[in-house]
Amino acid sequence: MSTQISAAATTVATASTHGRPDESASSRARKRRPRSSARIVVYVVLTLAVLVTMAPFVWMYLGSVKTQQELVRRPPTWWPESFTWDNFVTWFTKLDFGTFFFNSVVVAGFTVLGTLLFCSMVGYALAKLQFPGKSALFVLVLVTLMVPGVVTFIPLFVVISNLGLVSTYPALILPFLAGPLGVFLMRQFIGEIPDSLIEAARIDGAGEMRIFATIVLPLCKPALATLAILTFLGSWNNFLWPLVVAQSERMYTLPVALSLYSVGQNATNYGVLLAGSVLVITPVLLMFIALQKYFIQGIAMTGIK
Repeated sequence: MSTQISAAATTVATASTHGRPDESASSRARKRRPRSSARIVVYVVLTLAVLVTMAPFVWMYLGSVKTQQELVRRPPTWWPESFTWDNFVTWFTKLDFGTFFFNSVVVAGFTVLGTLLFCSMVGYALAKLQFPGKSALFVLVLVTLMVPGVVTFIPLFVVISNLGLVSTYPALILPFLAGPLGVFLMRQFIGEIPDSLIEAARIDGAGEMRIFATIVLPLCKPALATLAILTFLGSWNNFLWPLVVAQSERMYTLPVALSLYSVGQNATNYGVLLAGSVLVITPVLLMFIALQKYFIQGIAMTGIK
């Protein structure tokens, strides 16, 4: 009797075991459908977001090779009916594009180099060195970070004017070295470097400058790339400060020249405006594409939202 009961129990267990795969397979299939549907919805939404984001850039690049008559036509056309390079020719022949481009490169280049050097040095001091007033200095950096730039615009211009630096490269570069955002970014990143690594270098007899140059800076490539992109973007596209300080045409940067020479007495030359926009924004896009890996790493590792 006990043998029959155990055999029956074994049969029921086997039947239930064989039934479970079917049930689990069906349940997995049911779960897979909602996941697939959600994934499709996410892809559609992201694709629409990319199209909306890229639409102004596509319009700018296509509009730069259109004629003025086609640009003001209603309804507008996306694809140019007849390609023309006259808008770019105007920049390279009738306008002094070489001077404007050179000024932008010099200002943006020295601003980036100076910012990387000074912000990394200050960030290293705030993160790894001990000195009186360290906490108060960091609080001052945070407070400065929250002050709008327009508040310091007039006092800064007065200082530059009293120093006799108006319409010079130092006037365009010096006010933007060692900004609070760069100091905060570098301080947060350098703070993640293990103290034991720096202490080992000190025990070996390395000085602070050698530690900074040979140990800290090589480990800060993601943060430096992020800061370089942000600084280059801000300096390259800066308009109001160069417009006020550069009081002669030989010191104009590209954004200033773009705003002054694309607007005529009675109408705006949209073709010249779009061509100039292409010339201004292309170097920024190329720089971001070249450094995007380090940019993403720097943003992720420093916790900036």
